Amino acid sequence: MKEKTLADISTGPDWLLYVVIVLFTVLSVFLLMGKGAWFIAGYNTASEKDKQKYDEKKLCRVTGGGMAIITVLLVIMERFEDVLPAASAYMFGIVVLIDCVVMCVLGNTVCKKK
Repeated sequence: MKEKTLADISTGPDWLLYVVIVLFTVLSVFLLMGKGAWFIAGYNTASEKDKQKYDEKKLCRVTGGGMAIITVLLVIMERFEDVLPAASAYMFGIVVLIDCVVMCVLGNTVCKKK
């Protein structure tokens, strides 16, 4: 019996994934340039006093780097959906979770002003 692949378990139109990849790419580039802090949840709603504690450019770059990793994972999943086993979806989910934790840790350590 043939092992199921990502293509076997994926549902929905492919164009939707392409739209998400393009949006994530644009957002990643924008954040890596050090702009777009209003896209960062929590930071955009923080008071001015709390915002002064963070280096906005570093925070944008850390978030952009994390978004870029997620974007690359989506591209890999899309390009190799016919050969990747279905169980690889769990691995990608774990990598995304770890990426989010690392972004939060870096955002609260490296991005704080001294």
